[in-house]
Amino acid sequence: MVLFSAPHCGGCRAWKRLLPDALPGPTHTLFEVDVSEATGVARYFDIFHLPTVYLYRDGRFHAELQCEARQAAIHETARQLLAAPAQDEP
Repeated sequence: MVLFSAPHCGGCRAWKRLLPDALPGPTHTLFEVDVSEATGVARYFDIFHLPTVYLYRDGRFHAELQCEARQAAIHETARQLLAAPAQDEP
């Protein structure tokens, strides 16, 4: 899971607190990209809204996670998206 965020973003801080306990499965890794520092990465992925969360499994992109900022919603949405076939990266 990749969280695109910025230090001034209140929503980003909330998602950062929720994600570690909301991710499905026994093993997962959360990576955070500070778009204020990694502007090239943000441009490459066309990140315009924060926070943005991308789901990957075994190095393959699955989807952008879009749901309520609640642990149960994050867990269930991520589980469903990761169960689906991988997609082309944005």
